[in-house]
Amino acid sequence: MKLYHSPTTPFGRKVMAMILEIGFGDRVEIMPASGTPLAPGSMPVDLNPLGKIPALVRQEGGTIYDSRVICRYLDDLAGSNLYPASNLWEVLTLEATADGILEAALLMMYEDRLRPEDKRFADWVEGQWSKIARTLNALESSWMAHLNGPLDMGQIALGCALGYLDFRHAARDWRAGHPKLAIWEEKIVKRPAMQVTIPRG
Repeated sequence: MKLYHSPTTPFGRKVMAMILEIGFGDRVEIMPASGTPLAPGSMPVDLNPLGKIPALVRQEGGTIYDSRVICRYLDDLAGSNLYPASNLWEVLTLEATADGILEAALLMMYEDRLRPEDKRFADWVEGQWSKIARTLNALESSWMAHLNGPLDMGQIALGCALGYLDFRHAARDWRAGHPKLAIWEEKIVKRPAMQVTIPRG
């Protein structure tokens, strides 16, 4: 299999962490890719017309994309049970919640890096952060029992999302007001798959 990926993409990190968790590190060839919505660069647009990564060329042929689709495929292939049937809808909801954090955080980053300074919309950026802040509050108040349970894909996704906030929005200090979530993040980030995939640069 081939995975089109960049070390700084949070959605790619989620897939990479899963690959390592399920022991597929030697079964997936990493194909470097990078670009932006303004310039696709080396993104695999012939495999994913949306010009986004990660994208996975499956071992049986054909390409799939979107990190949630890829992770479900890998879980099925490995039989790793990171999407357990006993609480599947909770796991999927948590994964979608983590991805929502990432989507808002990415939009904030694009506003700063891609839009000319005189065209940046500060209120819109704060609106994106408001989504993240509400979500962090909900995780702190309603999800800790799940987060402290057996490892699943929702937890991996959330660990990657919180890591991305540290990577791109450290000044926002997401830990402030979320002590239980901060303690949980300290634990999950120690997993080898999370350590190896910490974004840098």
